Amino acid sequence: MDGVIVDSNPVHREAWKAFNRRYGVETTEAMYRFMYGRRNDEIVRGFFGDHLPAPEVAARGAAKERLYREMIAGKVDGMMPAGLRRFLEARRSAPMALASNAEPENIAFVLKESGLAKFFRVVLNGHQVERPKPFPDIYRRAAELLGEPPGNCIVFEDSYSGVEAARAAGMRVVGLRTTYAKLPGADIAIGDFLSEELETWLGAQAAQ
Repeated sequence: MDGVIVDSNPVHREAWKAFNRRYGVETTEAMYRFMYGRRNDEIVRGFFGDHLPAPEVAARGAAKERLYREMIAGKVDGMMPAGLRRFLEARRSAPMALASNAEPENIAFVLKESGLAKFFRVVLNGHQVERPKPFPDIYRRAAELLGEPPGNCIVFEDSYSGVEAARAAGMRVVGLRTTYAKLPGADIAIGDFLSEELETWLGAQAAQ
């Protein structure tokens, strides 16, 4: 979702920066890079240490995400990559899933604000599988729920951990350059969903 359905990482950066300052922590560029594609419990422990008990990890993660949702309220439509809605409309008969390490409250919020929920037959978050990305569990589970073999699936990803997870699941990968200029392991990289190169590539996949 983050970086694909919504170009949200700039806002996540600002939210973490403001949240971390509540605890006297200045967020470095290395910390920002650490957060991309990770589940919240991993981020909180990475920022504040492994000594935190699980309830405190959950509480801090939830508080940061409340701040994030306040920051994007009413702005989600403008955060979507160009051409996304048209792209989904053109393929609404295809089996599509949203599989994200994002918190379930964020997923529900973004889908409601954007009106995109109708396109996804399956919605999964990283807490519904034993191992989050970069492990392949969430993508394998999504394929299972869609009733499709992994080899039939194409994943849209913006993060290194997401590309790694999709590859490990045996799927093809379209990289969105919303977060990184290069995504090693992606079959194709695009700037947004208006890409003619993407349409050509998808047509070639369907012909195989």
